[in-house]
Amino acid sequence: MKYLPSQLTYFLQNKTLKKNIRNLRTFLLVIAATISGYSVLFHFLMEYEGREYSWITGIYWTLTVMSTLGFGDITFHTDLGLIFSMVVLLSGVVFLLIMLPFTFIRFFYAPWLESQAQSRTPRELPEGTREHIIITNYEDIAVSLIKKLEQNGFSYVVVVQDAQAASDLLDMNIKVIIGELDTPETFRKLKAEKAALVFVNNDDMINTNIIATVRAVSDTVPVVTVADIFDSVDILELAGATQVFQITRMLGITMAHHALGVSTKANIVGAFGGVLIAEAYAARTPYEGKELIKSGLRQKTGVIVVGIWQRGVFEIPRPQKVIQPNSILLLAGSEEHFRKYDDYAGHSRKYEAPVVILGGGRVGQAAAETLEELGIDYRVVEKNSSLIKDSSKYILGDAADIHALERAGISAESPTVLITSHDDDINIYLTIYCRKLRPNIQIISRATRDRNISKLYSVGADIVMSYASMGANKILNILKPDEILMLAEGLNVFRARVSSSMAGKSLSENHIRRSTGCNVIAIRSGDSYSINPDPAVKLKQEEELILIGTAEAEREFKRLF
Repeated sequence: MKYLPSQLTYFLQNKTLKKNIRNLRTFLLVIAATISGYSVLFHFLMEYEGREYSWITGIYWTLTVMSTLGFGDITFHTDLGLIFSMVVLLSGVVFLLIMLPFTFIRFFYAPWLESQAQSRTPRELPEGTREHIIITNYEDIAVSLIKKLEQNGFSYVVVVQDAQAASDLLDMNIKVIIGELDTPETFRKLKAEKAALVFVNNDDMINTNIIATVRAVSDTVPVVTVADIFDSVDILELAGATQVFQITRMLGITMAHHALGVSTKANIVGAFGGVLIAEAYAARTPYEGKELIKSGLRQKTGVIVVGIWQRGVFEIPRPQKVIQPNSILLLAGSEEHFRKYDDYAGHSRKYEAPVVILGGGRVGQAAAETLEELGIDYRVVEKNSSLIKDSSKYILGDAADIHALERAGISAESPTVLITSHDDDINIYLTIYCRKLRPNIQIISRATRDRNISKLYSVGADIVMSYASMGANKILNILKPDEILMLAEGLNVFRARVSSSMAGKSLSENHIRRSTGCNVIAIRSGDSYSINPDPAVKLKQEEELILIGTAEAEREFKRLF
């Protein structure tokens, strides 16, 4: 009921709706005239048969016959009267049972629903709104980004052009504004000049128009966008984009770098102040198969193991944890520490059999180009002949066809298969198929939607790269460059001031790991960092902790401390 005044205002002021109401009124007048005419004819025909009825009875008879109720209490006895009755009945079926419902829905009910959607959806942000994120399309990256924004306390708004789409998003508790994306007035109403960031995530041509529109409102607001093709990057930058990400290309490059045989060196994935964070693969390293406490990593290199990924499950490391061949270690240290690590474990092992890439789209091509640059042999299986670039490296065929996979070398000692399709259903199917064909092969799969990450791990993928999460993480790392580093789905490195309740106690006395699941990587005091601090060291209130943990662990830490 709280929307009723605004619904009525919109309903009564809209020109199209006014025209619809006139059309509906005209139709109702035609029905009223028809009923009146039939009532008059009813009287003449009844007098012809020698009977007499009131005018009310004439209207009553006409309505019962036209609506097909036909009580049968009043009937004609002559053929002329019966013919008239059939005409009234058939016209009633057409007017009342077919045309009236359609006309009512078309000219009244549908516009009323539209007015409800329009009145529910705001068209302007309140005065004083600032430091918010504007999102121009609700798609896979936006879904993941909104979830992360809510977790980290950012305000956001999605702008859409369609009233029904806006209503659907409101039903999902998504903050939405309705407006045209190519008009500066929309972005003025969105307070774009005061926004923390505008994320433009439509297709390349629409993105160019939107960016130019935003720049007509503000020259300073950061505008981040995604490009589908490489040639669009320069154009989007010329339009005014602050940063342009090619997520599909980045995804392919990252998948290629995770393949066995590329390198066992530490892969730096982020820096947090003076602390570097890196991934390292346990396969074919000196510490593979050993307990963490016996691996010698800290003694020989100085790096610390702050986490272990095992098929999508992140664990805070325990001294007795056995490092499996498919384990991915998350390491923290300085540049010097990682130089020592690379000398200790960073050799490369070449495989005679090629890396198999399933799918020759943008992700698959980026992965192939990266492997080419690294000197790693590969084969791409692609069923679309127009995507075949090199007949010596590309196999024309279906990835679900065993013969195509055998020609690509999967039945040989191929170390890795990269599954790059944009369709998660296909990726799940191919993951199960490849795991059945080669139980020990490394499977790296793409996930387009975050909700399918766990499914891909459960059916046998060793590593899952999420298109949506990668894009969302890039944007959030821009928003909080010095406060939070998002490494993977649900895994964050973040800063936290030592609270009064923690000050004066040691790390072990605060029970941070046990009570929250977060691991302290370093303590910052002024400009210096103490990496892997002694658990017995006393914390000071002016100090800052650098921690790693899942999103849930981070929330628990903030709740407790």
